[in-house]
Amino acid sequence: MAATVSPDITIDTIAAKVYANERITPEDALFLFHHENLIDLATLANYRREQSTDPKVVSYIIGRILNYTNVCWVRCKFCAFYRVPNHAEGYTLTNEEILSKVQDTVEKGGVEILFQGGLNPKLKIDYYEETFRMILDKFPQVILHALSPAEIIYIAHISKLTLEECLTRLKAAGLHSIPGAGGEILVDRVRKIIAPYKDTTDEWLECMRTASRLGIKSTASMMFGHVETLEDRVEHLGRIRDLQDECEPFRAFVTWNFQPEDTNLPIDRKASSFDYLRTVAVSRIFLDNFANLQLSILTQGPKVAQLALGYGANDFGSTMIEENVVSAAGNKFILSSEEFERLIVDAGYTPKRRNTRYEILPA
Repeated sequence: MAATVSPDITIDTIAAKVYANERITPEDALFLFHHENLIDLATLANYRREQSTDPKVVSYIIGRILNYTNVCWVRCKFCAFYRVPNHAEGYTLTNEEILSKVQDTVEKGGVEILFQGGLNPKLKIDYYEETFRMILDKFPQVILHALSPAEIIYIAHISKLTLEECLTRLKAAGLHSIPGAGGEILVDRVRKIIAPYKDTTDEWLECMRTASRLGIKSTASMMFGHVETLEDRVEHLGRIRDLQDECEPFRAFVTWNFQPEDTNLPIDRKASSFDYLRTVAVSRIFLDNFANLQLSILTQGPKVAQLALGYGANDFGSTMIEENVVSAAGNKFILSSEEFERLIVDAGYTPKRRNTRYEILPA
């Protein structure tokens, strides 16, 4: 049953909180998801963005998503990328292939390797330690933004380690930060529908909490537009905001809509561009403890990405020299750094290249 919003909540009461730099409530956020005037949302989200970041700058990073394996036993219904163990199309990259991809990234000005794959039962902790050390031995300047919480939790499990032991060893081997993948919607009712064998909400949050305690930063994400309700989106954002209050594990937040092509979820529609812009705006207004909100050009394309800069986003994300997971579902808006900069300038902002730590790099 959908929650009702108090009649005492109006766009004016919420605006008063925003302009006073006060926190809005989950009930306020639910009101905003139902509010029809997108310009109102853009105005409030842009105000929040300007209080948190340089209002003139839009950052981006040159990086590569290096999908080292597509073998995964979890069978998430929203994923078109995975192949079950022993499938003819399953792969695990060789050391030579991995190093070749990193070399290509560095030659193209890349500073980040987003190292992600599936939950492959043949790969235990020693594989990741050896691979990370191999990469950083040859490319010490590269930042390893690697392994989703689901991967880390599984690596710990099959390696008979505690979560803290696993993360400690991965950090010693060169893990710099963790991407926020696998968050999907942090509501167990939803997770049991779209990914019944995946980690629970509390397990995902505990992985991020443990990583933060060890000095490993991360990002947070939300994939919407499938079986979740608007109330679920607000609950997800609340869990993210609460953990950020608790231990500040996150450098940025990114949201994107579910891509239904070639997946096992019986959904044949995509969330609209209006829903995407509304979700970006509500996220920025609600997540007052996040400096950076990254848009998803990969799923939205350049025109909507430009619009999202007026709805609270301040980061264009990665040029993604390579990406296979979202692209496996038929989506491939992968642009060069020159195209990123042109789009940012045309939207009225100054482009700045950054690293994973959101430090602006010298021009």
